[in-house]
Amino acid sequence: MKLDDAAAHLEALGNPTRLKIYRTLVRAGDAGLAVGRLQDKLKIAPSTLSHHIKTLVVVGLVNQVRDSTTLVCHANYEVMRGLVDFLAAECCADAAEDNDNKAA
Repeated sequence: MKLDDAAAHLEALGNPTRLKIYRTLVRAGDAGLAVGRLQDKLKIAPSTLSHHIKTLVVVGLVNQVRDSTTLVCHANYEVMRGLVDFLAAECCADAAEDNDNKAA
């Protein structure tokens, strides 16, 4: 994942309402949640929910599928895993160097 993509994903998740929406969709699993069910569950006004979902869709964290008259939202687990991997990829990479500098 590129730095700019990771920054866009983190920026979208940096809003408490969007983070709450995203976590709810992650908890829902592969079945996802209908927008109306998501609204009922989170007690968010329809226009506000729509605005926040759009932001999550634009950065690729959420996918939407129309099932007849129902719009169902799904967390994009591939993007989520990519972001987590990006954040953890260099974990402790400089720790050995820092320990060497302390010993010197």
